[in-house]
Amino acid sequence: MVNYPNTLLLIDGKWRGGRSGRTIPVLNPATEETIGTVAHADQSDLDEALAAADKGFKTWRAMSALDRSKIMRKAAALMRERVDTIAALMTMEQGKILAEARIETLAAADVIEWFAEESRRAYGRLIPARGPGIYQLAVKEPVGPVAAFTPWNFPINQVCRKLSAALGAGCSIIVKAPEETPASPAELIRTFVDAGVPDGVVNLVFGVPAEISEYLIPHPVIRKISFTGSTVIGKQLAALAGQHMKRATMELGGHAPAIVFNDADVANAAKIISGAKYRNAGQVCIAPTRLLVQDKVYKEFVDKFAESAKALKIGNGLDASSTMGSLANPRRITAIESFVQDAVAKGGKLEAGGHRVGNKGYFFEATVISDTPKDSRAMNEEPFGPLALISRFSTFDEVAEEANRLPFGLAAYAFTSSTKTATAIGAAVESGMIGINNVGLGMPENPFGGVKDSGYGSEGGIEAMEAYLNTKFISQTGM
Repeated sequence: MVNYPNTLLLIDGKWRGGRSGRTIPVLNPATEETIGTVAHADQSDLDEALAAADKGFKTWRAMSALDRSKIMRKAAALMRERVDTIAALMTMEQGKILAEARIETLAAADVIEWFAEESRRAYGRLIPARGPGIYQLAVKEPVGPVAAFTPWNFPINQVCRKLSAALGAGCSIIVKAPEETPASPAELIRTFVDAGVPDGVVNLVFGVPAEISEYLIPHPVIRKISFTGSTVIGKQLAALAGQHMKRATMELGGHAPAIVFNDADVANAAKIISGAKYRNAGQVCIAPTRLLVQDKVYKEFVDKFAESAKALKIGNGLDASSTMGSLANPRRITAIESFVQDAVAKGGKLEAGGHRVGNKGYFFEATVISDTPKDSRAMNEEPFGPLALISRFSTFDEVAEEANRLPFGLAAYAFTSSTKTATAIGAAVESGMIGINNVGLGMPENPFGGVKDSGYGSEGGIEAMEAYLNTKFISQTGM
């Protein structure tokens, strides 16, 4: 049994409370009980974190890429050693099942390791000159101290991508992690401290999100921001960053279509989509949400998908028999209830679920609505919960239009046995990522990001590293 800790700030290499002494309670969403507290940072704490990040950047950027890589690889090893403790903390504070928390923790080690390796490959180039005796160089330099803002649905994953890319590029960072799920990201950061990252390179704060973002983003020390969260908040932070000419990466909301064509392996498609839909109780930005199924296989798909939803065992994530845990907070219960009621009132058919489970803990049934009307709220607003919306289509052009109807463009999925159809749908869908006959979009070596209102920039692949590097051109002539 793991004891849940009271989570502290990390500023200039020291774990401590906020100067004001204020704390924020942390609840277990499966029991609604207070399990600990998290320290609250005020402006004086932020000023100290900024000074530390400025100092830490000078130290970290001066280290060789090889030495930085060694420290990061040690942090990855520590994540693997501590997986059981960290995963248990995540389940206690976030609600996902322990198996998923373990996967997230181990995946973080892979992310750290990948960026550790990539940090040794931040190549520039030599550009042929137009005259003799001239050397023209394009070199890569770290952009500077970073401010990162992360959500509660993947407490480690979302921090880890930003932290690893920033450190791999030679930047220092201030992480504003989620107050609802603070312990697991703190343990992630502890692995970097224990691995030997110099004081000030990594800093961790918690508090009032709006106050912290409005103070850090305009501050002259901060040269880049990275945000994962809702489109509404993301637009506000991007506008603030733009006012101060700060580079920004924005990974915002989604509403992923999952298209099932007549020639698809229906049973396999239903199994794959169901697993992706109800992972983390549907609180996943790239979760398939609008399931668009062609006429001939519509009924078969609905029946098989509803079976999968009904088979899930909902319960405390620490219970090994649970296959779906709780929602992270009561706000999600209210939102999902509202979406279901609206969709059914407008003509949708409830195939499975639709109700809260019990009266203690934030549990909600895996829910399926078929014949979902296009004007229902859930078909236009991101549900972010265990709610699958199924509707039918007849033609390729019809489904392509529906897939692109919303302003979101983060992820999409399609299932077909036709190479021609796969190629065509891959080209037609307006999305930063698309999985065809699979849902494997989150590997560290692959680009991860959206288009349209789902944001810009990448949280994965070589593109993620580029976001933390400036290109400097040097033209040199011998005297």
